[in-house]
Amino acid sequence: MAEKPTYLGLLNGVSIAEGNAADYLEAWLERATDPDLRATLRTVAYREREHSLAFAKRINELGFEVQPSDRIPDFAEQMSIVTSDCSDYEKAEALGLFKARSTDEPDIFSGFFNDTTIDIQTGALLGRYVCEERDTGRMIAACAAKLKAKHDGDGGASSDRLAALESKLDQVCDAVTQLTAAVAAGGATNGTKSKTKTRAASS
Repeated sequence: MAEKPTYLGLLNGVSIAEGNAADYLEAWLERATDPDLRATLRTVAYREREHSLAFAKRINELGFEVQPSDRIPDFAEQMSIVTSDCSDYEKAEALGLFKARSTDEPDIFSGFFNDTTIDIQTGALLGRYVCEERDTGRMIAACAAKLKAKHDGDGGASSDRLAALESKLDQVCDAVTQLTAAVAAGGATNGTKSKTKTRAASS
């Protein structure tokens, strides 16, 4: 049997956690109604599922198998929230997505490379994973901000309604301009006809 790497536990933990995350994100996606949220959930869920499988694959390549472990502590609560009848906004709020992350909070990925025995292939996998997770965090934060703006009436639907109103106003202005031009042209024509009739009568 292959010698057990010291970082095997890290790989196993990531595989399990990412699989759990994919489960509840996919459950939310099935019920989500906001189009921007759905797009973000789909991208992130694909990433989480791929991460889970990629780390399981790497563990297998090292000569081992993923060891079952308890789901992440708040998984049951997360699943309960995303499968509820609450709105997308209420779910995001319950999950804490509107809370700003403190700059004082430690980076959960900062210790991933403390183990200097990590092989090149595993290191490359971890590096891509960390970069994608950080990008995912930014995507979710941006999506949450947009969802909140829509809820508060500062953007989204309000902007769409304003754009629609402006479009209708432009159409009205164009119609008024055309009507004015038509009336002016009609007046000019009538004036010409009157002058012609006047000249005919005088002759």
